[in-house]
Amino acid sequence: MPRWMGGVTRLYRICNRDIQQRFGVAPITDRLREARLRWYGQVLLADNESICKIGFDLDVPGKRPKGRPKQRWIITLHADPKAVRIHPDQAHDGASRDH
Repeated sequence: MPRWMGGVTRLYRICNRDIQQRFGVAPITDRLREARLRWYGQVLLADNESICKIGFDLDVPGKRPKGRPKQRWIITLHADPKAVRIHPDQAHDGASRDH
């Protein structure tokens, strides 16, 4: 979309990253991380009896298949706060941080 809006064709040989920086478009990975962290904060603040908290803390019994483990969503979710250098306890301060 930014390429089309700027009138930049592939013939100019300008990479998408440069076009995104020119128009101030955030990378999709950053946007997805923000959404996951927003959801993660809401789950941490939820009651212990809520469906989302029960599902989040659920441990499925059984053996895993052999080989390299697949990239799981929960592992990515736990890695996101480390990537932006925040502690999970800071999710409780979200209301004071937003205003």
